[in-house]
Amino acid sequence: MKLQRKNRLRATALGALAVSGALVLTACGSDNNTGTETEGGSKTSAAASNIKCDGAEGQLRASGSSAQKNAMDLWVKNYMAACSGVEINYNSSSSGEGIVAFNQGTVGFAGSDSALKPEEVADSKKICKTGQGINLPMVGGPIAIGFHVEGVDSLTLDASTLAKIFDSKIKNWNDPAIAKLNEGVKLPDKAIQAFHRSEDSGTTQNLGKYLNAAAPADWKYEAEKKWPAPGGQAASGSSGVASQVKAVDGSIGYFELSYASSQDITTVDINTGGAAPVKATSENASKAIAAAKVKGTGKDLALDLDYTTKAEGAYPIVLVTYEVVCDAGNKAETLGTVKSFLTYTASDEGQKVLTDAGYAPIPAEINAKVRETISALS
Repeated sequence: MKLQRKNRLRATALGALAVSGALVLTACGSDNNTGTETEGGSKTSAAASNIKCDGAEGQLRASGSSAQKNAMDLWVKNYMAACSGVEINYNSSSSGEGIVAFNQGTVGFAGSDSALKPEEVADSKKICKTGQGINLPMVGGPIAIGFHVEGVDSLTLDASTLAKIFDSKIKNWNDPAIAKLNEGVKLPDKAIQAFHRSEDSGTTQNLGKYLNAAAPADWKYEAEKKWPAPGGQAASGSSGVASQVKAVDGSIGYFELSYASSQDITTVDINTGGAAPVKATSENASKAIAAAKVKGTGKDLALDLDYTTKAEGAYPIVLVTYEVVCDAGNKAETLGTVKSFLTYTASDEGQKVLTDAGYAPIPAEINAKVRETISALS
C-alpha cells in the first residue's frame, strides 16, 4: 500500500521535490550542468548567475508563513550563492508571528498567507514612517487535505463534508456522507482524528475562506488565522500537522502540497460540483489562481480568489502568500537587499522554482505589477 501511495502522489504532485531541510533543487530545476564555478569550486545555477545583487549587503532578517518555507529555502539558497557577502535569514514561524515582527520593525519583510487587515496596515505606519505595509503576492499553491486511513488509498470529499469533519459533526470514516462520495471504496468503522494548526496561521484562514464560500450552511465560523472550531487536535506549523497525519491512522489535516510530497501523504480529491473531482496539484491550483483579481488599492496587490470555482481541473482550496513590505519608509540599511532579493523571487527564474517545488507561480499579469512595485520601493 505504501508503494501505491507513492505512485499516486508522484502522479498528483507534478514533480514537487522540495524537502524541508534538504535543498536539492536549483532555481531552474536543472541538473546544474550549465552552472558556473564559484570561488570555492562549487557550481551555482544559471538562474542564480542572472541574479542582480545591486545594492544588496549585510544581513537581512525576515519571518512569517511556513506555507512558503520550501520555496523560500530554495530562493535563499540560490540568492546567497549569487550574492557573496549577503546573508538572508527567513524564520518560518507563522503568518501571524511574521506580521507582528514586521510591525515591530525587527524584520525587513514578512511572509503571510493572507493580506494585511486594516488594523495591521494602520500599525505598519509606525514602522513605515513615510508609507505603509503593502501585500506583494509571491507564492501560490494548493492547500492539500492529507489523510491517513489504513486500507484506503484514494478519497473524494466536497466542501460540505470537509466542513462537517473539521467541525466534529462527522466523526467516523464510514459516515454515509463520505460513503456517498466514494462508491466502491471500503471505508472502515474508525474514528476520524482531525488535525489543525495550533498557532495563528494564514493557511487556516484560507481554508476557512474556502469553507465559508463553498459550504456556508455547514461552516459558520469567520475566516480567521486562529482555528475556530471545537474539537480536533492541534499541531504546530504545517510540518507539525503533516507529521501527525503521517503518524496517526484515521487522521486528516491540511497543509501545503510540498509537505504532503515530502512526507509521502496521500491527498484528498475535491468534488467541486464540476465534471470530475479535482486533484491537489500545482497545475490545478494555477487554474484557480489565474482567475484571481487584484482587490488592493494603490501599490497594495492583495488578491481576491474564487473559492467556489467549478472550472474543469481547477483546484479550489488555494492560497497565495504575500511578502509584506513598506511601500515607502523602509530601513535604509536593508532596503537594497529587500529590493534585490524580491526582484529575484518575482523574476521568471524565481517563479520557475515554484513549479519545480510543487507551488504555483503568480499569474504573469499580476506578477508584472509586483515587479513594478518592487522597483519603486523606497
